[in-house]
Amino acid sequence: MTRWSDLATRNRQPEVMDQPDLDREAHQAALRSLARINFWSGSAGVLWPPLRRLAQRLGVKSLSVLDLASGAGDVPLALEAKARRAGLDLRITGCDVSPCAIHQARETAARSGSNVRFEQRDVLSQPPTEQYDVVTCSLFLHHLDDTEAVQLLRIMGASAQHLLLVNDLERSAVGYYLVKLATRLLSRSKVVWIDGPRSVEGAYSLAEMRALAVQAGLESAEVERRHPCRMLLSWSPGALRNRETDSA
Repeated sequence: MTRWSDLATRNRQPEVMDQPDLDREAHQAALRSLARINFWSGSAGVLWPPLRRLAQRLGVKSLSVLDLASGAGDVPLALEAKARRAGLDLRITGCDVSPCAIHQARETAARSGSNVRFEQRDVLSQPPTEQYDVVTCSLFLHHLDDTEAVQLLRIMGASAQHLLLVNDLERSAVGYYLVKLATRLLSRSKVVWIDGPRSVEGAYSLAEMRALAVQAGLESAEVERRHPCRMLLSWSPGALRNRETDSA
């Protein structure tokens, strides 16, 4: 049994969904469960306000967005729907290393008439070759070791023309027990029952996330707590340029 003191330091463990030999049906069921959990926990709602503010600040009606590790695509699809209701055109490309996830995301997008594009890509070995207005990533950073996490943040920073957003779990005792409860209430997937608590144990604290950002060269990044048991890292290349201009 995990004790509160066990969460003082990061404990990254192999997650079942990351195993390449995972049964396809079990994988699909887990993806559907995660989409349900993301809906009820408001994952898209963490990313939407800064996207809306960016469009207002730039005075534009359209933004290009790259969403990394999209999974079943529920977060970018929800963002597109929110943007459409607000009169904003989000041209979103989602990518994920898993062919099973991409297949499910494309099917969901087709059923809903969405324009979100999904492509299979291992972003750590195949970084984007073009820039996007915004680069986002949800609930993936905790899957990586520190070196890989810094690498991902650098890749995101190089690809983001205006804004970088990372939505992830915050490691805490409260978060651990809430996730354990939520996965049981909102999912019948045994994969999710195992991986949910493991994800919290492997997640970063706010201070650790800030340190990763600094290592990645994103010194001006802001890391703020979001409910429930989430945190949002945001970074703008413009903020860095403004700081350099002020100090010149």
